[in-house]
Amino acid sequence: MVDLTARDGSPFPQSADVFLYTRCAVVAAGQAVWESVFFDIDKFTPYTSTEYDGEWLLYVPDKAYELATGEEWHRPTRYCFESYSNRDGWPHLRT
Repeated sequence: MVDLTARDGSPFPQSADVFLYTRCAVVAAGQAVWESVFFDIDKFTPYTSTEYDGEWLLYVPDKAYELATGEEWHRPTRYCFESYSNRDGWPHLRT
């Protein structure tokens, strides 16, 4: 569980999956929104709502490949998109 806190101190608990889907929702909202959350955490908060589930964005390349070729895309990835897979980006979570 990730506990994010808004500037007013109110927490909004997030699982690793929900945090990932929230980040996808921010990306899907466009470049202006994506850039804005870096400067104002309060702009990230609305995307934690279930109304903004961005999980679908993770599967766009796979669906596009399947539509184009008629085959399932079995691809290895260089980087994992799962939350906390970038250990250098989450040093306080190291065990």
